[in-house]
Amino acid sequence: MSAPHLVIAAGGTGGHMFPAQALAEEMLGRGWRVSLSTDERGALYAGGFPDTVTIRQVSSATFARGGIGAKLAAPFRIAFGIVAAGLRFLIDRPTVVAGFGGYPSIPALSAAWILRLPRLIHEQNGVLGRVNRVFAKRVDLVACGTWPTTLPEGVETVHTGNPVRAQVLERRDAGYQAPGLETVHILVIGGSQGARVLSDVVPAAIARLGGGIIDRLHVAHQARPEDHERVAKAYADAGITAEVSPFFTDVADRIAGAQLVVSRSGASSVADISVIGRPSILIPYAAATGDHQTANARGLVDADAAILVPETKLDPASLAEQIMTVLTAPGAAERMAHHAHAYGKPDAAQRLAAIVEQLGRRTT
Repeated sequence: MSAPHLVIAAGGTGGHMFPAQALAEEMLGRGWRVSLSTDERGALYAGGFPDTVTIRQVSSATFARGGIGAKLAAPFRIAFGIVAAGLRFLIDRPTVVAGFGGYPSIPALSAAWILRLPRLIHEQNGVLGRVNRVFAKRVDLVACGTWPTTLPEGVETVHTGNPVRAQVLERRDAGYQAPGLETVHILVIGGSQGARVLSDVVPAAIARLGGGIIDRLHVAHQARPEDHERVAKAYADAGITAEVSPFFTDVADRIAGAQLVVSRSGASSVADISVIGRPSILIPYAAATGDHQTANARGLVDADAAILVPETKLDPASLAEQIMTVLTAPGAAERMAHHAHAYGKPDAAQRLAAIVEQLGRRTT
């Protein structure tokens, strides 16, 4: 008997692709065959997928970007992708199709709906994304990474948590080293390509730190390529040792080695921080659809594991004060790290995999 076949449909950003990768790793370990359906942009984030995952690029498009020509062409590109995915599914029939959001997931999910294949979506954020909102009532189940998640009435749902990649799970038991007399490590991450507002404010905030901390600081700051030079200069001018890069491939190791993480509150970032268990200052992206990044941060904040700073209230002076609170208040950092670790769901991929197997049994 051939191995059951899972098609994962995802794309757009690392926020969709990283949990999809975690599920792929888990399903391969359970003896499934796994394919990834994404577009050209999504494929850029697929480098971490195991080599045994078949990556198939499909035609898709978004109505949110581009000029009028691109918007007019979008439905035709999507329709072409749906037809291509449907023909592929007739040749190599999936046992289950799992969508993780993003416009590149439309063709595979649509084809699965047309062919009545078992299907689910996983929503990483506390508010359904545009594509997942369309498919929520057209799948067998919605798995939620953040709880609570706002959902339409009548949708069958389960809270799984957000799956994290193997490199994050490997650091699950890395003990937390509280700020002491040694080097203090601060990690600044703003999504897969950094965040401009963090580049604008964080270096200036860190330059204000006192208490002898600034002399033993090491900062790793993820910044957009166009911001790299000015961010690096800001740290250098303040006499702060800093490593500035548009992307860290070893982000799990950097989280594990940090005494404090300053981050956007994308779903994958929140999951990584909580599974490893580190204190954090979370700055939700103000323009996020449905303010979903604030929803993502709420669990860690309510667990006394993170400090929430709205982007509209972010400035160097107040951020410096928050950083000092975490690093210098007796027991604060250790308490936040402990609470973050307790909040994390390291078994999210296993929970989601069990649902995939349950759906797969409907076709056997």
